Formats: sequence, C-alpha cells, structure tokens
Amino acid sequence: MFTCKTEKDVLKAVKDNNVSFIQYWFTDVLGVQKIFSITPSELPEGMAEGMGFDGSSIEGFCRIEESDMIAKPDPTTFQFLPYRPSDRPVARMFCDILNPDGTPYDGDPRYVLKRMLKKVGDKGYTFYVGPELEFFYFASDKAPECLDRGGYFDGLPVDRATDLRRQTIFALQDMGIRVEYSHHEVAPSQHEIDLRFADALVMADNVMAYRAAVKEIARQNGVYATFMPKPIFGQNGSGMHTHQSLFKGTKNTFFDGRDPYNLSKTAKHYIAGLMVHAPEITAVCNQWINSYKRLVPGYEAPVYVSWARRNRSAMIRVPMYKPG
Repeated sequence: MFTCKTEKDVLKAVKDNNVSFIQYWFTDVLGVQKIFSITPSELPEGMAEGMGFDGSSIEGFCRIEESDMIAKPDPTTFQFLPYRPSDRPVARMFCDILNPDGTPYDGDPRYVLKRMLKKVGDKGYTFYVGPELEFFYFASDKAPECLDRGGYFDGLPVDRATDLRRQTIFALQDMGIRVEYSHHEVAPSQHEIDLRFADALVMADNVMAYRAAVKEIARQNGVYATFMPKPIFGQNGSGMHTHQSLFKGTKNTFFDGRDPYNLSKTAKHYIAGLMVHAPEITAVCNQWINSYKRLVPGYEAPVYVSWARRNRSAMIRVPMYKPG
C-alpha cells in the first residue's frame, strides 16, 4: 500500500520508484472501466491540468459535437498495481471527469456519487457500504466451462480456486483494500471475496480496483473470471449484496434497541425509500438483459419488492446477528 495526499506526493512517488506508466481510471455510465496510460514526463501537466480525451467515444457521455472532455486524477487514489511487473512498476489514479471549462461533468458516475454524498454529509451523516461481490472462474472466455463442482464454503480439494483467491486478496491488500471474507459460493466454480466496509466514495473506487484485480490475476493464471449475473442456467447467479449504514459520528443511526426489530425510525424510512425507488434503482444497477435472468424464484435472488430479517431471498435484509 502507498499513501499519497497531494500532487507533490504523487510526483515524488513516481520518481523515487522508477514508475514506467501511470494509468488514468474512470467509468462510463454503465460502470465499465476505462483506462489510458501516460508516461512520467507528462505527469506534471497531467496532474495540474488533467488530460483531454474524446468523450463522444465513451458510452453515455456526450455527442460528437461536444466531445472534448478532461480526465483530472485524484492524487489520494494513487496506488501501484501489484499484478504488473515490479522492476518498472505501473501506478494508477482514479479520475474526475471535467468539461473543457474545468467544471465537473454532470454525467460522470463518480461526480454523481460525490453530489449525493454531499447531501448526506450536509444532513450530518456518513454513508458506509460493504459489498459482497460474487463471480465465476471459467476455463476460457469461449464457454462457461467450470473449474470445479464445489458448493457453498467448500474447501480443498473440491474448491479448485483457493490459490486464485489468495493471490487476489494479496493484491488487494497491497493496494490498501481490506478484505473480510473469501470463500467458494453456492454454484459450481462460483466465488466471493468480501470487502471491509468503507465510506461510499472510497468503496466505489475499491470495487473497480477489485474487479480489475480478479480478472487480471485470473488471466495471468490461464483462466477467465466473469461478474456476469447469470452465466449458467439452472445455477445460482452472481449478485453484489451491499451492506449499508448511516452513522452520525460513532453512532449507528439505524439501530434502536427499544424497537422489536432493533430498527430506528431513520432505518425504517431508509428501507421504505429503497422499496419505493426499487424500479429506478433496478434500471440503473441492472442494465443488462442477463441481470433479469437471475431474478427467478429458488436461487436466492430477490423476486419481490420486500424486506425481511432472516429471509435471504428478500430484496432488503436486516441481519439478526450482532444487533447494534
């Protein structure tokens, strides 16, 4: 892990570590990661002014007659990529997307999240999230050929991807991303690595870094990793359960020990809001046709707009263990 706070810190880290390339990372409106690289000689200008690119070629960004856009890196997101060669290391930074006049671009997903978190912060809250990302390892990208026939929490010798997950976790830790759990999931060749909760903006960046690490380490080991929601008919699909909480300082505002369900009024309003806006949330978070092939009864995927405590097939679940 390497910690930078300012542009000066980044420039020093690049020089001291003989960095070969610096990757600029951002996402389009569908959540697909975009990457371009610059050399150290271009970094001072690239940090101060950002780097221009053709926004009309990015899905959902802009039309060709308004295509000039700027990728401005966030120096606090500087990290080395542990799965790239160590003799001439490669680093990356996440970017904010700007208009040519330097104002934030309204369609930048990272800026959309920043705007919402400012509203949350103005009300005195901190919004924490902890995602559980599920994925499959296949023998190649040609067909869903499983590596094993393991099931939930199976280990060696049934689980054939223990070392793949191990390498991935080490890479995540090298990038300063805390991991809580790692295990085989319910479906054959399906796996999960859970991240320790963090504030929403940090976690959004971490999720993109996580996906890149899972895929690249799989490729280096001759297998194919996919986050496709339902790659195999008749088997559990992959989701991204996201633990959510609102805090004021150190106080969990969702908890009320006097309530039969340990839920505060804030928590109940929050749950109600998720249920009311479920159609819009689904439209944004499930853009692919394949997502809806997962939403069928019997596979631990939510079919109804509902909430529950112990029922893991509900859209919203309030865990019963560790109250408060």
